[in-house]
Order: sequence, then C-alpha cells, then structure tokens
Amino acid sequence: MITGLSGFTGRHLAETLTQAGWQVAGLGGQQLPCEFDHLEADLNETDRLRDWIKQVRPTHVIHLAALAHVTGSDALSYYRVNVLGTESLLTAIIESNIDIEKVVVASSANIYGNALSSPIVEFAQPQPMNHYALSKFAMEALLRKWFVRLPILVTRPFNYTGPGQSESFVFSKIVGAFARGEKEIRLGNLDVSRDLSDVRYVVEAYARLLTCEKHSEFINICSGRSISLLSVIDEMVQIAGYRPNIVVDPAFVRSDEVKELYGSSAKLFDTVGLLEVPSLHETLLSMYQQKARVQG
Repeated sequence: MITGLSGFTGRHLAETLTQAGWQVAGLGGQQLPCEFDHLEADLNETDRLRDWIKQVRPTHVIHLAALAHVTGSDALSYYRVNVLGTESLLTAIIESNIDIEKVVVASSANIYGNALSSPIVEFAQPQPMNHYALSKFAMEALLRKWFVRLPILVTRPFNYTGPGQSESFVFSKIVGAFARGEKEIRLGNLDVSRDLSDVRYVVEAYARLLTCEKHSEFINICSGRSISLLSVIDEMVQIAGYRPNIVVDPAFVRSDEVKELYGSSAKLFDTVGLLEVPSLHETLLSMYQQKARVQG
C-alpha cells in the first residue's frame, strides 16, 4: 500500500514494484492503471482508512503522502497533514488488526537544515529551518512512540528529480525552461548545492528497504554527492545547446534558504547493498527528452 501513490515519487515507485511482481494499492489522488485497489481520502479520515485497510490487507506500507513544498502553504497545514495525518494512518493500521511486515515512512533531509559538517550522517543534530522541515521533525518524534507497535523504518530523502516532476520544483523548472527554449529563467537563491539524486535511484532504494530486516531506525536516501544549482544550469546548456539569461527574482529568494544539503549514503548501502547512482547528465537528459516529447 502506497500513500501519495499518484504523486511524482508514488507513480515511479508503483511502476517499479509492479514490474517486480508486487500488487499495489494506493491512497490519495487519481487511481493508476497498475493499482488493484484505490482509496481517495484525507489522511485524517481515520475510520475510512481503517475500513479500507481491513479490506485491502496490505503486508507492506510506504507512506509518501505529505505537504511537501517548503513555501506556499499556511503553517498549520504542514502539521495537520505531515504530523496528524501520519498519526491517523498508523492508528488505522493498528485498528485494522492485520499483520504488517514493514512500514516505510518518508521524512525529509530538510530536518538537517544548515548542517555544520558534510557529509551529513543520520545522527547529525537536526536544525530545521522552515515549517515543512519542522513538521517532518515533529513527525519523526511522533514515530518513535510507534516503534514498539509497528515495524517502522523512517527515510530521510535528500533532493531528487526526474521525468514527470512538477515545475514547482526548481530542477524541473530549469529543465522545462530549456526544453521550451526560453531566453530568460527567473530563479531565487543561486548559491545553493544539493545532494541531487534521480527518482529511479530513490524508488529502487524504497523497493529494497521494504524487504530489509531493519526497523525502528532512520536512514538517509541520498547519492552522496553535492551538486550546485549553477552546475545544473551548465549541464543543461550542454544538453540544449544554448545559454539563457539567468535572473535572480526577489520573489523567489528565501531568507531561510539552506545553503547545502550533502548526505552520507553509507547506512543506506549497508542496509540494502550498493545502488547505482545515475549521472547528472543522465538524469537531466531523461527529463529534457520527456518534456520535449510532451511539447511535441
């Protein structure tokens, strides 16, 4: 069972799992052809979730549904969805009286904030810098009380991108602008670096974590490399064959912007084995080609 299945990560994950022979049921948004069952409901509708889970009887759950944008929503919404919604889901699972082998819950590397050293390991001191990160940190604190009741594994994904991601996310926005041949791209903070992964790498990590033996732990999902925003633009110049004018728009500048998020993948690899990290060129090229096809 995947919550947030119709989202960017959920769609890729559902495809990967069904190809591997899993049966997939989804919660939230539009039903996908690969699902054998689907429920469109709010995470806080505990009774509806419980009744549906009783019917579907999942053995494994991946909880991806969240309010994920760092800006643009009122503060209360982050906590209602990311904290109380998670509590509601876990309550529904317990009340359904089914046997669960693993619950994988997606937190976020944003909880680390401006870490004092890199690469960031799982025991680094959290320094959340916005309400999204704070809500995920609060969710993690909440999850600890559930560790004795359910086999929960908490992931902290760093930034990732790939075909099909909304252009409300900066890397997809940049690729889309190049695919449309735009002469000017308006961005916010340019002096940022991220541990940028490919969505295909991330969903392979989730697929392996489903069947690993570990639980009651926190694991980074990251590539172990730091990529600057400007290097992404330079790579897209090579792919598209032109350089647009980059404008810093004050409307997009964040005063609390995290300058660098660069993680250690050592614990992830120790848990699931080595994963192949696609190159930045591979990732951006796949996105560019997908957007070009959509535009015809």
